[in-house]
Amino acid sequence: MAKQKRRTISLALQGGGAHGAYTWGVLDRLAEESDLDIAAISATSAGAINAVAWAAGMAENGTDGAKAKLEAMWHEVSRASPRATPFGALSAMAFAYASALQSIASPYDLNPFNLNPLRQAVESQIDFEAVHASGVLLFLSATNVESGRVRVFGRDEITADAVLASACLPQTFQAVEIDGQAFWDGGFMGNPSLFPLIYSGAPRDVLLVILNPLARPGIPKRAGEIQERMNEISFNASLIGELRAIAFVQHLIDDGMLKEPIMKKYRRLNVHAIRGGQDLIKLDLSTKYDTSWKFLTSLRDMGRAAAENWLVNDAHHVGTTTSNMDMRKEFLDP
Repeated sequence: MAKQKRRTISLALQGGGAHGAYTWGVLDRLAEESDLDIAAISATSAGAINAVAWAAGMAENGTDGAKAKLEAMWHEVSRASPRATPFGALSAMAFAYASALQSIASPYDLNPFNLNPLRQAVESQIDFEAVHASGVLLFLSATNVESGRVRVFGRDEITADAVLASACLPQTFQAVEIDGQAFWDGGFMGNPSLFPLIYSGAPRDVLLVILNPLARPGIPKRAGEIQERMNEISFNASLIGELRAIAFVQHLIDDGMLKEPIMKKYRRLNVHAIRGGQDLIKLDLSTKYDTSWKFLTSLRDMGRAAAENWLVNDAHHVGTTTSNMDMRKEFLDP
């Protein structure tokens, strides 16, 4: 029998609070593909939690370990849900009240002792020595509060603090300090960051798991809808900027507009997409704080279905110069 050809890819995992369980489902399904190697992951916020769980599990017991560690990690997040956020799984009215409270009082006022149950969840589940030894290239993004620039933590720099920095929503938690610098959620400046995959020698095929809708039809008119769309636009801005730059370089390469030796300075990424944002578009902002096990597992199942669809219909693009994302049409054409 002919030996099965292996496909090697990078992953780019967006943040999205509890909606990150959708990405858990994607990874859970991809782990079952014996011919698919995930060699690099760039991730932010909830994506960072998935990334370190994947890497730690892979180091401990291969893909079976990765699947088990992802489930254990999200189960621990769910178990801590009454304390993991100020909201837990609240009604829309209670969520609105909590959001209003946050607009007049900071986490330094509401949580002066800086209690963060997410730390306990991460530290109890993730062996960071295993993460460092995993062999998977990892890049976690956080936002430097003072400089406003993205800070990318490489695999050997990743600690519980780096994960918490990547997932630090400033309305909810105090800034995470690392080496004397303060960090907020990476989604502001890299959701996720794609440039590390360009410069690290990671696989050129990048599977991007999107949790926020890039486009949402209709004009929001209610206060909650306006706030939700503002959040989506803000947390997609850095990603769209990078995709536009990648699309521009692809355009120059594909049209033969780059010649040697300039050509050697540029590297073509082939970006594929699982558009979870479209699957989740009907879920309102409050559900990003719903960490009930029933809700998380329903998102996992949605992610598994989306990954199955990608494997059946689009994975054949891996190793070619095509994908299910028309970069020029989406990010360059007017």
